Amino acid sequence: MATLVRRDSGHWKAVIRLPRFGVRFKTKTFRLRVDAEAWARKLESEIQRGAWRDTTAAERCSLADALDRYETEVTPHKRSAESEVSLLAIIRADAGTLLDTALPRIDGGDLAKVRDKWKRDGVKPATIKRRMALLSHLFTVARKEWKMKGLHNPVRDVTLPPVRDARSRRIDTKELTAIIAATGSRGLPDFLRLLQETAMRRGELHSLRWQNVNLRDATAFLPATKNGTSRTVPLSPAAVAILKKMPRRIEGRVFGGSVNAMTKAFGRAVRRARELYEAECKAKRAKPDPAFLVDVRLHDERHEATTRLAKTFGVLDLRSITGHKDLRMLARYYNPDPKELAKRMRKGS
Repeated sequence: MATLVRRDSGHWKAVIRLPRFGVRFKTKTFRLRVDAEAWARKLESEIQRGAWRDTTAAERCSLADALDRYETEVTPHKRSAESEVSLLAIIRADAGTLLDTALPRIDGGDLAKVRDKWKRDGVKPATIKRRMALLSHLFTVARKEWKMKGLHNPVRDVTLPPVRDARSRRIDTKELTAIIAATGSRGLPDFLRLLQETAMRRGELHSLRWQNVNLRDATAFLPATKNGTSRTVPLSPAAVAILKKMPRRIEGRVFGGSVNAMTKAFGRAVRRARELYEAECKAKRAKPDPAFLVDVRLHDERHEATTRLAKTFGVLDLRSITGHKDLRMLARYYNPDPKELAKRMRKGS
């Protein structure tokens, strides 16, 4: 039974002690006795039924505090640490007054307002989902590792926009040549050629070290990949030739800088290449191809490489090269040209 104590101020303090249920001391002060009694009855019932969770630690932590701690303790251990820092900065900028709210007081409705802001800003569904996934992991870490018992994950109560990001876009040889010719980056040309020859993810290729490259056996070992397993990628004669001509860096990496810098350099090169192409068409009084160098992403190189390799390797060998664990995901990266398939059918008939 709770103990009620009247304080000098006239307010009532309710004190609960239920050590056999794991609660040694719990107290709260109210202006009215009836409110103190109601709170005590409700809390005692929840404790005895096993429905109560202690959120004291979480109540002392605001979203801003949690984001700072997450960036300090969790983010540095991720391969995507650099890009995640930018993601955390965006969340801070868009959370508004929610930053000062204690974690247990944040509900699905609060985060839905943030989601709606992103939708109004034109943020793509896949990006919204990625940002919400980061927030979800923050709440999970807070509950499990920061010992904030009873903390609910409000992201689970948010309806996320459907993601329809399957792409069939490929970067053909003509486009790649134009992009390489337009770039001012010294490392980007070799980076793009190797992506197309190996079907590696951009992060995998960028993290490649010379100690894991065997030019004699024509292989490249990737100790850490996106799906958490290592793999060895076979190198084509063209890939070996590119690597042989590349200078060796002192720190042992094949490529310098950051993967984000490489991605931005690619974007600039694509825009410049398209502008040069349009100027050339204008000079020739020709109509530009509306699809040439339009809606091009660096990740499209993986689509192109996978589709090319599929002509030589069976599905199991292809999966071991690309690192896909799920055949359905592998199928998303195989984007054959229908005209080419028709030619192959005619040859086989």
